[in-house]
Amino acid sequence: MEKIMHDLRLSEIVAPFGVGAITDVSGQSLVAPDTSYWDKRVAQEVHCARLSETLGQARLFEAPTHAERAGKTTKSLEYWRFPAWRFCERCDRMTRFTGKHKGAWINECNHCGGALIPMRYVAVCKGGSHIQDISWPLWTHRGRGSDDPGSSPECSDATSLRFDRDRKAGEGLSALSVRCTACKRSRSLADLVEPGALKRDGMGCWGRQPWQEKSTTTCDFDLVAVPRAATGNYMAEQVSALDIPEELPASLATRDSIRSHHDFGRLTNLPDPSRVEMIASWIASDLGTTSEAVLAVAAEEADSSTPERAITVDLKAGEWAAFEKKMNRGGRDYAQGDFVVDSWPSETASSYEPLTAGHVSGIGQVRRVREVRALRGFRRYSPDAALIDADLGTNHQKDYPAIELFGEGVFLRFDESRLAAWEAREDVRARAEVLFARYRATPWAGRLEAPEPRYVALHTIAHLMIRRLAYDSGYAAASVRERIYANGDGTDRSAGILMYTAAGDAQGTLGGLVRLGAPDKLVPLFVAALGDGDYCSNDPVCREHASGVDSNLNLAACHGCVLISETSCESANRLLDRQLVLGGPKVRGLLQNVLDVTHLASRDHVQE
Repeated sequence: MEKIMHDLRLSEIVAPFGVGAITDVSGQSLVAPDTSYWDKRVAQEVHCARLSETLGQARLFEAPTHAERAGKTTKSLEYWRFPAWRFCERCDRMTRFTGKHKGAWINECNHCGGALIPMRYVAVCKGGSHIQDISWPLWTHRGRGSDDPGSSPECSDATSLRFDRDRKAGEGLSALSVRCTACKRSRSLADLVEPGALKRDGMGCWGRQPWQEKSTTTCDFDLVAVPRAATGNYMAEQVSALDIPEELPASLATRDSIRSHHDFGRLTNLPDPSRVEMIASWIASDLGTTSEAVLAVAAEEADSSTPERAITVDLKAGEWAAFEKKMNRGGRDYAQGDFVVDSWPSETASSYEPLTAGHVSGIGQVRRVREVRALRGFRRYSPDAALIDADLGTNHQKDYPAIELFGEGVFLRFDESRLAAWEAREDVRARAEVLFARYRATPWAGRLEAPEPRYVALHTIAHLMIRRLAYDSGYAAASVRERIYANGDGTDRSAGILMYTAAGDAQGTLGGLVRLGAPDKLVPLFVAALGDGDYCSNDPVCREHASGVDSNLNLAACHGCVLISETSCESANRLLDRQLVLGGPKVRGLLQNVLDVTHLASRDHVQE
């Protein structure tokens, strides 16, 4: 298949035009091959140990860039033309080949010189995430099946096809047809989208991507015809990590301290259970933990099937530990590098606590942060279809497209004791169970965070804050992203949200967001954001409507109040509920009393 070059922005190599995506450039339709086709000599390696370990010790590569006009010697990546079938805008002749002029490939018809337009429909299998050209000669001559008197199975001419447009028939598919000038057979594209149309006409999945020469697997899923530019043709799966000094989560730090205790070695050699419990209590007393935690570590040590320690630390757990260290230190951060946070814990910023009713225990201005985003793979047609890896090569080590970005943000830490007491309420658990039931019934939902009450509440607060920050920060709402830290299990409890923006330039962003992180500016924005969520233009339907939207993985949430750009949300606008934040008829909201306290404080100020 023909290989050509074109220009894209660097960030687009990861999304939305990453490996497997169809890209339109100057009237040409192209698809990006996997990284096994990349020349690693021209691609720059991106270093982020935390993300590389999470992806299985993978290597991360950034696409080559150039500042001047592209030429023959410019470093580049290869793209494949897809679909191969096109039609001429002048003579309507359909062809799979590109013309040549003086040895150079040109996108022109060999017969009349008209520009070639990509066919509007391609074939995607329903579960294997494969995509291919529709066999137009077979489809045109087959008709609706062998029993169709209008079919022409005896004709298989692929050079006499024409793409006809009947302007009198309107703008629908019924106005478009493919005609064979050899046998006079014509068929409307309206037949193409009927259920089972391609299978009935004898077409099966090839089990490969357009740039692969041979099928790597047998695919038994049925094909379906879809528009070439349909959104569902490409669903990228990205993984991102903040490049921060790795800090051990509390659970791993406690485990290491238990193992290093001078009495720990005695636990695995004592046959008397009573003495084991006694020594465990000594260790627990010295380290400020529980005997159960000590015995659990001892059991892991005795079990030969348990690994010494997982090399990969959960990305968010390590990030939360790093934020905790910065927040507990407090004040201006004079550190050098790519993770700089000025913080105001509650004990040093008590002036804002009454306005937040004590729910916010710390505010951080993230003056600089480095983020690395990698494309792990993609799916087609359905969210529960097979994941196609971004590296389809045969090498054991995987190489993934990646990009590094530098930016700024605002961090909010919430009071753990208040949050834990709230999520233990029966009415709160009952409300969250509605989402849990739908979560368990949705096959692909396991790739999202579990809809625990604290996650749904903090996630909704982050959306409200992003919408409000967009008014004052100078950044578009689509450029502000979120990162939710909401773990309520075990030792590594977390309760915070990071709202940040990042750019591909080495200098990062301009400070419009971090400026709003000072408590005197952020707290009024926080209260205003809650006020925005208290009323929605779609109320009472939005607040009371339990079925929600987007595969039923939302409750009280809509575009009028909470939803933001999907590129800004780590859960693609799912797992949101205003009632868990601001309360409802049958549930107590996490921040239900914040607006009441604010209104009371404002009234007292007016009276004075």
